[in-house]
Amino acid sequence: MARTQSKDYPEIREKILRSSAKVFATKGFSTSTIIDLAAACETSRGALYHYFVSKEEILSHIISEHVSQMLNELQALGEQRLEPKDFLYAVARKIMELNSVNNAEQIVLLNDWNQLDEKQQAETAAAQRKIIAIVRDALIRLDSARRMTPKYATTYAMSLLGSLNYTYAWYDRNGQVKPDEYADMVVNVFLDGFLSPARPG
Repeated sequence: MARTQSKDYPEIREKILRSSAKVFATKGFSTSTIIDLAAACETSRGALYHYFVSKEEILSHIISEHVSQMLNELQALGEQRLEPKDFLYAVARKIMELNSVNNAEQIVLLNDWNQLDEKQQAETAAAQRKIIAIVRDALIRLDSARRMTPKYATTYAMSLLGSLNYTYAWYDRNGQVKPDEYADMVVNVFLDGFLSPARPG
């Protein structure tokens, strides 16, 4: 018989995922225990199991929901029919916004996605390829110099993504440089070079 869900089930589930992501990001998935997760969530192990059957399932949802949110929001930007350069700036801003808000989730994705089972790894990789394709296609639309050849296109896209995705080790979203400002800086340097004038704000 299925368990009855309380009216605050979604909020509690979200708290579990957010709190668990912080534990995994700090301690690593392999060394984290259900006891660690329950303590971080300020609940009991039994209550935790009401929402997820294992820490592996928690990891799966953290990663899949983080990647799915990123992909869905970038696809939504594509539906706005922005001019090519505006679209690239919007994509970079959205990636940086989500990564800065979901810092722990991004760390878990980068460090622990290989702890997923083969099917989940394949699904995550497929979603990530779609994200890379969005960035790659945005660059292709701006490629007047014809640098985006089959040999180099993905490398260019990954180079830009790397500047946005690996900020977790140092970036402070509450510091002087806000996420959208940093995103613009990355695109400015990527498109025009460090010595070129900055894009007007």
